[in-house]
Amino acid sequence: MLKLVRTDSNHAGFRELVSLLDQYLAIMDGEEHAFYAQYNKVDTIRHCLVGYWEDQPVACGAIRAFDEQTMEVKRMFVMPEYRGRGFAGQVLAELEQWTQALGLQRCVLETGKRQSEAVALYLKSGYQVIPSYGQYVNMDNSVCMEKYL
Repeated sequence: MLKLVRTDSNHAGFRELVSLLDQYLAIMDGEEHAFYAQYNKVDTIRHCLVGYWEDQPVACGAIRAFDEQTMEVKRMFVMPEYRGRGFAGQVLAELEQWTQALGLQRCVLETGKRQSEAVALYLKSGYQVIPSYGQYVNMDNSVCMEKYL
């Protein structure tokens, strides 16, 4: 079973995984990467998860305030060699539980159309596609979703 640790964005394991995520997204996003990267800074995220498998950080995710009743899911990543084991679903479920524990009722997120595995995970987890919000409104690659908890 994946061991999930609640922490913040100063956690070394979280930063290590986010660095790998950024490298992956630089390839997937291509020319659009610089645009997306400016909205994915982790300097001040207070609610982060790191998933450990045999004492190695292999998965992460985070939530940050979006509005008074909503958290935005950010920085979801599982190391490629650990994919297909349900770890992303475990991280997402824990982020949703954390959101509820904070007294909030909804999660939103943005992912890319090119991240078909991520889109499938979110749909399987009960998220629904919504109109693009904020900085993602005119981005053709963006898929925005929400889930009421």
